[in-house]
Amino acid sequence: MKWNKDATEDIVVAGGIFVDTLGTLYVADYDNHRVLRWTQGDKKQGTVIVGGNGPGAEANQFKNTVGLSFDRHGNLYVADMGNDRVQRFSIE
Repeated sequence: MKWNKDATEDIVVAGGIFVDTLGTLYVADYDNHRVLRWTQGDKKQGTVIVGGNGPGAEANQFKNTVGLSFDRHGNLYVADMGNDRVQRFSIE
């Protein structure tokens, strides 16, 4: 990924990153309350896979993501600091 000076949104603080065995990059975007994914070949823009619905305490909402991890079954766990919780997601 390369920084684009004309971008309309960006990652201000990466609360956590994870790279899987296929080279897919996952970023917990702290200030934008979401997790993004870049697969091999994605060079311009990541895809929001969870969150991105503004700050909040509902399912699939976060208030400052500070970490992420996967279990051996492929479930994604996201640490949500502002809500004092960890959410689990099944990612395809």
